[in-house]
Amino acid sequence: MRIQYLGHSAFLIVTGQHSLLFDPFITGNPSASKKPEEIKATHIFVSHAHGDHLGDTVKIAKSNNSKVYTTFELARMLDKEPIKFFPGNIGGIQKTEFGSVKLVAAVHGSGVPGGIACGFVVEAENVKVYFAGDTALTTDMSLLADEGITLALLPIGGLYTMGPEDAVRAVKMIKPDFVIPMHYDTFPAISQDPAKFKSQVESQTNTKVILLKPDEIFELPIEG
Repeated sequence: MRIQYLGHSAFLIVTGQHSLLFDPFITGNPSASKKPEEIKATHIFVSHAHGDHLGDTVKIAKSNNSKVYTTFELARMLDKEPIKFFPGNIGGIQKTEFGSVKLVAAVHGSGVPGGIACGFVVEAENVKVYFAGDTALTTDMSLLADEGITLALLPIGGLYTMGPEDAVRAVKMIKPDFVIPMHYDTFPAISQDPAKFKSQVESQTNTKVILLKPDEIFELPIEG
């Protein structure tokens, strides 16, 4: 399984023949070097409707005929677009070609009237990846320890999401094998020191922190 960081909170995960794209904020993202038309995705996951997460979803989905997974309200907001939506809600699990996806709680504004933000737990190749989206620290994260998370993608920017101190506490609750920080340093308001976060996590937990610059790739080791 290959995880590529596209900047801010955007990731492209390649598993088998499938390419899973998360929160594709590309246009207008100062940390992104790719163009939307360069990105190939079979599945897109959108945590909420703020512009730095919904981003280029519509453009990329149209050009790739991607399947889009998001909340019911956000899917309704975009239902006039010729896109294949697979809406869900918190706690719901959907079977997919690569495995499954579960929507999980996030504490954040949704960007959609009446809607909610969410995170995702994606299962593929017998591992689970938790994409937190934008969220504060929440005690619900302790439940994720029972999921057996291999990799957690967590925001550390502060101001709009949890900062690095709360993200360390989140790691202690989730207990993933690996964590990649996201949603930091894109703009001055969310500037952080990822090396300090790495040091704190690895000195206080058994989790290994992977620091990626935009376009860098982490090959997630798959047992068996």
